[in-house]
Amino acid sequence: MLSCVIIDDEPLAQDILEGYLRQYGDARLAGRFNNAYDALDFLTNHTIDVIFLDIEMPEMSGIELLGALPNPPVTIFTTAFRNYAFEGFELGVIDFLLKPFSFARFLLAMEKVGDFHRLRSDDSLLDEGNNQADFIFIKSGTSQVKLFFNAVTHIQGLKDYAIIYALTGKVVIKGSIKKVHQLFPADRFIRVHKSFIVARDKILRIEKNRIIMNEHQIPIGRNYKEEVQKGISA
Repeated sequence: MLSCVIIDDEPLAQDILEGYLRQYGDARLAGRFNNAYDALDFLTNHTIDVIFLDIEMPEMSGIELLGALPNPPVTIFTTAFRNYAFEGFELGVIDFLLKPFSFARFLLAMEKVGDFHRLRSDDSLLDEGNNQADFIFIKSGTSQVKLFFNAVTHIQGLKDYAIIYALTGKVVIKGSIKKVHQLFPADRFIRVHKSFIVARDKILRIEKNRIIMNEHQIPIGRNYKEEVQKGISA
C-alpha cells in the first residue's frame, strides 16, 4: 500500500486525483495540500512513498519545493503546462502527467511507481567486472542475471537509481545514470537527456524534442540535441 500526498492549489484537481487513488486501490492518501509551504512542513516530518506535485503554485512552485527536499519521495508532476516536462525529468521525477489526464494515463504512472518500489527492493547492481560485447550481468542478492544489450530499449535515471527498460521486462539498479552509461557500448547507446539513455537501433523517429520508441516517448535535453543528431547519423 503506497502512501501518497497531493500538492495542488486547485481543489478540483485534488478531488480528481483523490478519486483516481480510490479507484486504484493499492494506495492511501496521507494528505492533500493547497500550497507548497504546508506540504514541505509535512514531508519533512513524514515518510511518504509518492507525491503528486503541481508546478505553478503561489509563493513557492512545485519545482522549488522539490529542490527544498533533501530526499524527496518518488514524484509525479501534474501540470497543465507541457513545457515543464524537460525540467521535471532533470529533477528526477518518475513521470509527468499533463492536465487534464485520464484514469488510464494515471494508471500508467502508478505502474511505473509500483515497479520502481518493487524492483528497488531486489537490491540489484550491475556487475562492473563482468560485462561482455553483447551482454552484462546484473547481481541481485546471491544471483546473477544475464542482460543482453540488444534487448534494452532505454534507461531512465532516477536519483541514485536507474531503471533499465528491456524487451524482457524492467530492472531497477543502484547507481547513477552516468555510471550505467559507462558500462553500455557507446556505439549502441546514446545519452539524449540528463535522465535518459536510448538504444540507437530502437529509435523509430524524432519529433521536435522527443524520440519515439514504440509506446515510449523520450525527451531530448537541450544540451544533448547536437549529440543526438550526430548519434543518429553516425
